Amino acid sequence: MSLLDIRVPAVLLRIDRNPFHHGTLGAVRSLGRAGVEVHVVADATGSPVRRSRFVRQLHPPPAPDASPAEIVAVLRRVAERIARPAVLIPMDDASAIAVGRYREDLASAYLLPRQPGALPERVADKAELAAVCAAAGIPHPETLVPDGAEQAAAAAWRLGLPVVAKWSRPWLVPAGSGLRSTAVVRSAREARELFARTEEAGSRLLLQEFLPPGPDRDWFFHGYADRTGAVRAGGPGRKQRSWPRDAGLTAVGRWTPNDQVQASAERLVGELGFRGIFDLDFRRCGSTGRYHLLDFNPRPGAQFRLFADGTGLDVVRAQHLDLTRRPLPAGVPLSGRAFVVENYAPLSALRPAPRGRELAWSAPDDRGPGLAMWALWGRHVTDRLLDRLLDRLRRATAAPVPDPRPAVVRQAGEPAVAAAPAGELSGVSGLTDRSDDGTAGSR
Repeated sequence: MSLLDIRVPAVLLRIDRNPFHHGTLGAVRSLGRAGVEVHVVADATGSPVRRSRFVRQLHPPPAPDASPAEIVAVLRRVAERIARPAVLIPMDDASAIAVGRYREDLASAYLLPRQPGALPERVADKAELAAVCAAAGIPHPETLVPDGAEQAAAAAWRLGLPVVAKWSRPWLVPAGSGLRSTAVVRSAREARELFARTEEAGSRLLLQEFLPPGPDRDWFFHGYADRTGAVRAGGPGRKQRSWPRDAGLTAVGRWTPNDQVQASAERLVGELGFRGIFDLDFRRCGSTGRYHLLDFNPRPGAQFRLFADGTGLDVVRAQHLDLTRRPLPAGVPLSGRAFVVENYAPLSALRPAPRGRELAWSAPDDRGPGLAMWALWGRHVTDRLLDRLLDRLRRATAAPVPDPRPAVVRQAGEPAVAAAPAGELSGVSGLTDRSDDGTAGSR
């Protein structure tokens, strides 16, 4: 018998168009395996998620540039179709912010954590996060917010090149702009040029002290703060392989006890009064040993299934149990358990895992998404290699080179997605323009 109240459905909301977001599939499977009826409000066109046998129904998502009010209107239409209260779980920052802002308007149709409506937006904003950390006494890289191009150049010199450049509200960066939510700036000229695109990016540019990567330096913490404020489920994890290397999403992660990371996470969440699912990214300073908070994501991180404990509890199940007033089982941590995103780290997916492992896409009880992912991934990798070849030919000949592919290969509006990491599938790289991940990000 399921611990969850299977009379209460779940609605997963994702606005970002990345078809390879494995965190959405993880939430579908986690709740679906427990017997919960799962509805997905996301663009599943060309996504392996639509092939999961645990999806009860797909619903059209809001437009990528939808306002919070428009997002709420979509959720109301979904609620009318379901016709009974459901647990709502935002899967990206834009969704979490809209749901937080309009919580009272949605409360009649959805079960939601109770917290200040502006809090998700405050912690997701990279500039605001610096102030949050300062007030809470949590180590955070020194951060400057310039008011002009020359101030940006001066800030880069003051912090010491290279520096990390971030847009404070990365969910506003327009798709196809070529802008990245996070980039490493190596000269004052680059800082000036980036600042000049502030209006296009839709939010403030901030420059941040660069903490060099290295072994055992990138960590994350996933958790669920219940209605009493206690942090349940989840735990600390260490990033063993990332993509892009040393600066991106977690390709291989391992559940690793870390008292300092856990204490920082619990103290910050407690002082803020945060309720719900959260995902924190840390980087350990090589010279001081202090763990600096880089990102606070007010929703599940893509690798949250790493922290499925001995009772099967993870953060999305914890939210469903808590909001339906069911008791959460006492967790049994599975330290050493691994999580592998096999399209980013295919060799790691084949290595022995004596303490257990979960793959992002492939599962024996839900084979459709894994098969679909490899078919789509093969097309994507081929497409990227052809793009590079054509680009080199154009630069070498200084003349237009026609694209030999049929139009169907590049459908209108098809999003760019990440390719495989160096060392796992050589010769292929690239990243979505609207990367969810900052430097050392976990998703």
